[in-house]
Amino acid sequence: MAVRRFWVLLLLPSLLFLVLFFYYPITLILLDGLSWSALSSVLANPYYHHVILFTIEQAIGSTVLTLLLGLPGAYLFAKYDFPGKRFLRALLTVPFVMPSIMVALGFILLFGRSGFITSLLGRDLGVLYSWKAILLAHAFYNFPVVVRMVSSLWARINPHYEEAAESLGARGFTLFRKVTLPMLYPAIFASSMLTFIFSFLSFAIPLILGGYRYGTVEVAIFTSIMTLLDFRTGAALAVLQMGLSFTFMYLYLKSLDAYSKAEEQRVLQRPRKLGLSDFRGLRGAGIVLYSLIVFLFILAPLLAVFYDSLTSSGHFTLKWYRHLFESSYNPIFGSDSLHAVIWTFVFGFSTVLLATLIALTMSYASRRWDLPGKTLIDVLATLPLGSSAIIIGLGYIKAFHKPPLLLLGSPLLIIAAHTTIAYPFALRAVSAALKKVRPSLREAAMSLGASDPLAFIKVELPLAFGGIVVGAVFSFAMSVAELGATYMIYQPRYTTVTIAIYRYLGSRQFGPASAMAVVLMLVSMAGFLVIERTGEEVW
Repeated sequence: MAVRRFWVLLLLPSLLFLVLFFYYPITLILLDGLSWSALSSVLANPYYHHVILFTIEQAIGSTVLTLLLGLPGAYLFAKYDFPGKRFLRALLTVPFVMPSIMVALGFILLFGRSGFITSLLGRDLGVLYSWKAILLAHAFYNFPVVVRMVSSLWARINPHYEEAAESLGARGFTLFRKVTLPMLYPAIFASSMLTFIFSFLSFAIPLILGGYRYGTVEVAIFTSIMTLLDFRTGAALAVLQMGLSFTFMYLYLKSLDAYSKAEEQRVLQRPRKLGLSDFRGLRGAGIVLYSLIVFLFILAPLLAVFYDSLTSSGHFTLKWYRHLFESSYNPIFGSDSLHAVIWTFVFGFSTVLLATLIALTMSYASRRWDLPGKTLIDVLATLPLGSSAIIIGLGYIKAFHKPPLLLLGSPLLIIAAHTTIAYPFALRAVSAALKKVRPSLREAAMSLGASDPLAFIKVELPLAFGGIVVGAVFSFAMSVAELGATYMIYQPRYTTVTIAIYRYLGSRQFGPASAMAVVLMLVSMAGFLVIERTGEEVW
């Protein structure tokens, strides 16, 4: 009884945080948007019919394209070992935690009228400001999800199954289709659902690369609130979006259970060395062709941003980086570059602290909860993953714009928004690490006189330290990359690097935007190199 009282008291602050900064704002949106008049006006509007349909279509197209790009990469990382493999995995993961605004910047620098690829080919491919740009950018953004999830499971497939099938005559594609592919279904479906959700809730990429014709529900909500000041229509659209995204989120959580169980296999194949013989014949041609495709669509945008940060009018320069440390007022974003960098790191480290504490208490309670309702608690705790940053920003505007909860414009509200967005990822990482700790170890500690909380702190936490590091790194990366909610609730003096990049893009100043993006890129890269050292998975 004392133990249960302890973890209830431990869990209470986390539950209060979620109620205040997620469920209360979401409830206010539901109260406004669930009115029949608001919903009927949206559903009767042909423009919103087009927006909703296109949002679903582009999410499906983005998911298919991401799978086509990611599955061969998952095979290479699961089956082969080669120099620089950890570094490459970390580098290929960077796009996922880059600000989506930086993704748009990379594609503008590549496919714009004066972009690198446009200049190289001598003609405009018509990629920008079209559905093609949205699909390519989403594939760039979500490529790491498929590669990491599928390769993690692929490396754990028991080789005896394939050997038995080969002894019965199965070879090549038949072996893959009949034996390997069915065992990969949990990872493929889970990564597909996660990619679909991220593409469905995407904001900055459709806003910048799609234009008015290719707007999504997320862009329509933002436009209704921030441009047209039509909160009623924005709330109705938010309700429709939440209904769809929570449905997709439920399917993802169901698929994640199957993926987690499959990933728990103790068998871990030893990848073979990638040698010169592997580059001969059709296999070698496929590896080379795939590498070129990955370079063009995954690494080239990152390199384009890095190159642009070091040039001005075609000449090498470091002036864009010197601007990062200037304390002079910049009218473009209403603050100065130095404070934008400082506030970005303040929000990032604050998010790490809160998100990690919430993830730890939630994970601890989930492992100890032995009463009916555990599944419901787990689902409710994960719901923020299915809510977009724009919806959270709208909820905060409605919830915290007047006393006694007058927090709008406060840096504390930005930290709360970032924590709400980031903590589901920390929860996933911490929970996965704790599940790998054998219950018998805790029971042994308790048999020697340790209390349950002490056994958790002394035995389970040290063994799950890798997962805690992964959750912390991911929370920081999600914080520094966040744009939608921050843009809706911030004041200029609390400008972050991501908002500054957005402002620079709006004024067509790509040089300083690229320099800021490179800083975030390097920070994210360092974080994911740490993750590679832990050996833990993010998803």
